[in-house]
Amino acid sequence: MAMQSNEPVVFERDCEAALIPAGDTGIIPKGAEGMITQALGGSYTVYIQGNLFRIDGKDADAIGKEPEPTPELPDDASTADVEQLVWDQMRRCFDPEIPVNIVDLGLVYRCEIREQANGSRAVEVDMTLTAPGCGMGDIIAYDVREKVRQVPTVDEVDVEIVFDPPWSFEMMSEAAKLQTGMM
Repeated sequence: MAMQSNEPVVFERDCEAALIPAGDTGIIPKGAEGMITQALGGSYTVYIQGNLFRIDGKDADAIGKEPEPTPELPDDASTADVEQLVWDQMRRCFDPEIPVNIVDLGLVYRCEIREQANGSRAVEVDMTLTAPGCGMGDIIAYDVREKVRQVPTVDEVDVEIVFDPPWSFEMMSEAAKLQTGMM
């Protein structure tokens, strides 16, 4: 669900945040004031003193919102169950400039899950951007890493941004084309 607004917010506690578009992380201190400018996929974009920051859904309580529930899997989950949940989490990631998730945009080229010796899983994702010069790549990759890392049994996530093959409108799902008026 997407929300565009200019809702004022005061941070109720110290909160980790990612700088948009760089993806660098830091702490926003309790008492900082800003504006929620967007809410997509359970994450919030907050404008503070001339900068935009991404607040993860798990930290929504810091801005007075309900935290996102942690994804769950049954104890006997198969690799297919884990893979489905990984894809579901990636569907909660959005290009901040386009209110369509990255999976339906056709930005995810590869998602490979490997079981590790200790029973945990490592996930490798190859994804692209809608344009090679898109400045949002680092923050989108950050969002993918953070959301996929929440999947139970996943303890390693590597996101690689690639440009071969180049992205085109044909890679979008029918739903994404309809939502963006390109159908």
